[in-house]
Amino acid sequence: MSALQRIALVLTIIGAINWGLIGFFQFDLVAAIFGGQDAALSRIIYGLVGIAGLINLAILFKPAAELGRTEPKPEAR
Repeated sequence: MSALQRIALVLTIIGAINWGLIGFFQFDLVAAIFGGQDAALSRIIYGLVGIAGLINLAILFKPAAELGRTEPKPEAR
């Protein structure tokens, strides 16, 4: 997994946690930390999370060989 993929994964996890907080508690952690939903820094974070989601979406559809993984071989009988 490349550094870009790890960063995208971390940002996606942050976004998922933020959406969970919004859904369960009506609390937007990003907005609370960075000065509201309309603050420039909050919008940048939201944008980065969105881009990270797109990167992860692209990774989802890559063949396993391109990701450096190999699929387990069926046992020989």
